[in-house]
Parts: sequence; C-alpha cells; structure tokens
Amino acid sequence: MSEIKGVDVNIMGRDFTVSCTDEERPGLINAVNFLDKKMRDIRDSGKVIGVERIAMMAALNLSHELLNSKSGNVDVGDIKRRLTLMQDQIDQACAEK
Repeated sequence: MSEIKGVDVNIMGRDFTVSCTDEERPGLINAVNFLDKKMRDIRDSGKVIGVERIAMMAALNLSHELLNSKSGNVDVGDIKRRLTLMQDQIDQACAEK
C-alpha cells in the first residue's frame, strides 16, 4: 500500500490539497478535471451565480447521472453504437492522412 500524500488541485481557479496514494492520483486528476469542466459549463450557462451554488448544481447533476446509470436508465446499445461510429470516423481520418 502506498503512502498517502497531499496532491494540489485546482477547481474553477481555487486551489485545494487532497490526500491520496500514488495509485489513486490519476483517478483523482481525472475526477478534478471532470468536475472542473462540469462546474465551468454551469457557470458559463449564466443561469447559476456563485461558486457554492455552482458546486451544488454540479453535485446534483452528477448524482442524478450516477443514480440513473445504476438504475439501468442508460442505453448501453446506443453508447456502443456511438462509440463504434466515432472509432470508424477516427480510423477514416487516420487513413486519409
């Protein structure tokens, strides 16, 4: 088991130190980037003002998405179809170069 270390992260221009192991670090960085994007999208929509309110809306949106995915309200077939289509487009673009 790795030693727990403090990792400095930035979310919407605010610095935080979060404790995690070296193994958890990549996942933490992905989560920070994902949350930062969600919060910036909410802020940029102009409908919510204030970092605390933006954070609350992001938490509610993410909770809703998580609960819907756990209850089976995700169309896995559609996701697979879209991923296949994107992969085909990537392959075609690479072949053209």
